[in-house]
Amino acid sequence: MNNKMISIKKFALLLVIFSLLLSSNNVQGKSLIIEKQGSFFVGGKSIKIKGEYNSKKWGRPQGQTRHGDHAYVFYQIPENAYKYPVVFLHGAAQSGKCWETTPDGRDGFQNIFLKYGYSVYIIDQPRRGRAGLGLHNYTIKTANVDQFCFDIFRFGLWPHYYKNVQFPTDSDSLNQFFCQTTPNTGEHNRKLIADAVSDLFNKIGDGILITHSQGGENGWYAAMTNSRIKAIVAIEPASGFPFPEGECPGIIKSSSGILRTTSVSKNSFMRLTRIPIVIYYGDNIPSKANDIPGQDNWYQRLVMAQKWAATINRYGGNAVVVHLPKIGIFGNTHFMFMDKNNKQIAKLIFVFLRKKGFEKRKIIEQTKKQKKISKE
Repeated sequence: MNNKMISIKKFALLLVIFSLLLSSNNVQGKSLIIEKQGSFFVGGKSIKIKGEYNSKKWGRPQGQTRHGDHAYVFYQIPENAYKYPVVFLHGAAQSGKCWETTPDGRDGFQNIFLKYGYSVYIIDQPRRGRAGLGLHNYTIKTANVDQFCFDIFRFGLWPHYYKNVQFPTDSDSLNQFFCQTTPNTGEHNRKLIADAVSDLFNKIGDGILITHSQGGENGWYAAMTNSRIKAIVAIEPASGFPFPEGECPGIIKSSSGILRTTSVSKNSFMRLTRIPIVIYYGDNIPSKANDIPGQDNWYQRLVMAQKWAATINRYGGNAVVVHLPKIGIFGNTHFMFMDKNNKQIAKLIFVFLRKKGFEKRKIIEQTKKQKKISKE
């Protein structure tokens, strides 16, 4: 009887150990413990109307101030986090919501990277979303563009999805996606956004920047001004690739319009050669120019990204462009971090960061410091 009880206990212990090992190697089933979370604002400034404020005449503007043009940041720090946090910067017509729960209710990159062990900081850029108050009067522009978005984000050609598309194709998911679109509350200002991103890194220290679409351009400029950005992961950057003065490829005309590059000083450009950069593009991008704007738009951007990465590398940098179908991953849209295989995309990024040495844990670094102090 005693031997039987011992065998049962041994079996139970082995089962527990096996479960722990399984969960530690499986992000999907891993429990998530948040050590700290919160939100704050960075960047921006305040303006004041001339005169003196009078509490008895509170309706008057004289002497009153307004704060605006800041960015909103929500953050979560998991237990035993990696040393370097991940900062997510959205693209056009989006807010930080795009990194959260996917339109069909699965974990987005926010939770996936938390489960990997990264602290996560999610930005709403100035004049967007929860950072909507600008310092200048602006008329919010609205338009019926759902079908345009369906095409340009490569879900398919309205109303038909691409046959291999990874975006969830049920009507509820598409409705959820359209609902998260949000307008500018002021003119888009690259410097304003880049400065806010830089201010965030000044606050939190060294980290990794993950950008999407229009956010890619803002990310390049933030990294050229702040050495605390130690790596950039750019998901389908759309425009604004900065080339050294005298080396811009010029404009590229396509059926979707004109793609422009920007020129920066060589000193500024060289700062981008000092950090690892990886750029991902998804599927259903044609191999040559065509007359379908939703496709041709991304062919031209992929070509420009390859030219830009080659220029970075020619100056001794470390940039790589990954076109997912070339490595056997098919059907991804412009929003690959929402697609049904978003965990597979996250794993690619995780492996890239691990190879670049970004998997050190804070607790390990603290232990090393404590041992060093005790020896002294």
